[in-house]
Amino acid sequence: MSSSLTRLDGSPLRVLVVDDEVNIAELLQMALRYEGWEIRTAHTGRKAVAASREFAPDAIVLDMMLPDFDGMEVLRKVRAFSPGVPVLFLTARDSVEDRVAGLTAGGDDYVTKPFSLEEVIARLRGLMRRAGAMDARPNSVITVGDLSLDEDSRDVERAGRAVELTATEFELLRFLMRNPRRVMSKAQILDRVWDYDFGGQANVVELYISYLRKKIDAGHEPMIHTKRGAGYVLKPAE
Repeated sequence: MSSSLTRLDGSPLRVLVVDDEVNIAELLQMALRYEGWEIRTAHTGRKAVAASREFAPDAIVLDMMLPDFDGMEVLRKVRAFSPGVPVLFLTARDSVEDRVAGLTAGGDDYVTKPFSLEEVIARLRGLMRRAGAMDARPNSVITVGDLSLDEDSRDVERAGRAVELTATEFELLRFLMRNPRRVMSKAQILDRVWDYDFGGQANVVELYISYLRKKIDAGHEPMIHTKRGAGYVLKPAE
């Protein structure tokens, strides 16, 4: 079933698929093209970085293990010139440490091999929605205290100073700001921000809360608070 989801300007969404296993890359290319998206493939880290620069993808499906350098090095290089592009890691390793390592490096999500094509497509849709690549949203600014978030332009400011966030950080902050003064549990955050059960890995929520605190609360009275055993709450600084 082909998708009607497009870029905001009406052109097809662009996805770069990076995997050194040619048959996997071709399978993903075929399935994602069926969604109506424009696909480019690369089989090495070096070619992935070059393709990212030239193709300007809306999302990247990135294998962790590549013949020249690993996916995390590709991510580091790509983020240097395209800081906001969402990245879905493919990994054959299924230990929690390896999964969290990819997210710590700045990846937005991951799928463990062997994976279903439906799962990859669903995760990509979620990532691109979060990154604002898809549907235009009505102009809407959420304000809590001296913190503001514009859902249309995706600009975030604290006390008049711009704050740069990744797609996942933005979605987490938006969820907290839509629920000011309400304690949100880790399970609620996983369900609403990641759109699926993260295998009960609440430490991923802790990781992203710590990222947000460094960007939102640094140099200010804190707005993001931990309620031990209950979750997190965002409220105006005292």
